[in-house]
Amino acid sequence: MLSASHVCVLGQTVARELFGLRSPLGETIIKGLACRVIGVLSEKGATAWGSDQDDAIFAPLTTVQRKLKGIAHIERIELMASDREASFRLLKDIKRLLRQRHRLSEDQSDDFRMYNRAELAQTSEESARVFTWLLGSIASVSLLVGGIGIMNIMLVSVTERTREIGIRMALGARQRDILWQFLLEALLLSTAGGVLGIFLGLGGALAVARFSALPVSVTPGSVVIAFLFAGMIGVFFGMHPARKASRLRPIEALHYE
Repeated sequence: MLSASHVCVLGQTVARELFGLRSPLGETIIKGLACRVIGVLSEKGATAWGSDQDDAIFAPLTTVQRKLKGIAHIERIELMASDREASFRLLKDIKRLLRQRHRLSEDQSDDFRMYNRAELAQTSEESARVFTWLLGSIASVSLLVGGIGIMNIMLVSVTERTREIGIRMALGARQRDILWQFLLEALLLSTAGGVLGIFLGLGGALAVARFSALPVSVTPGSVVIAFLFAGMIGVFFGMHPARKASRLRPIEALHYE
């Protein structure tokens, strides 16, 4: 730092692209300035925004200022806080300190820019939360439409099988027997749709994983919850047709045409 030495430290990506598998230590690279490699950083990977943290070269601040950019001020400072709440407090304190150092009065605007990645993460979380509610609303409407469809199908089935219900009651079937019969039919109908939906969902996920770069993860828990919810929808919307069938009077059901 004091002598503005021509030395640098490489990120893993730069070291791999320039020197392959051999050690870059002691080698000299030229990127606007001849620089001797004195170290290689451990691998850091990509950021949450997809940028490669290993695609970087680090040199002493004085070397970059004097011999590369010809400036005397610091262009950029990066800080890391212990957690999200601390980052907001740190941002506030630094802003106050910079305004004091730059001798800015209260009526003057900032002559610097500050970014907090925690704010970006919070914005992303809020956007994801909005999309989650949106997708949940769409799924709720789909479930409502599907449930109404099941109920209509079961009502039509009860109407078409009125004589059958009357015959069963005349032969000794109780109201709860008729109720359970139609509830089970509604449950089978909804679970069959749930199984079909699971296969379609798995097929769509596999197609997305195969033909795009998007990561896809299907957890067993989500599949089980979806299947159980499909069954609950069938029972809930099948209750009205089943109760209607169980409350038919045998004599009226036998005379129904």
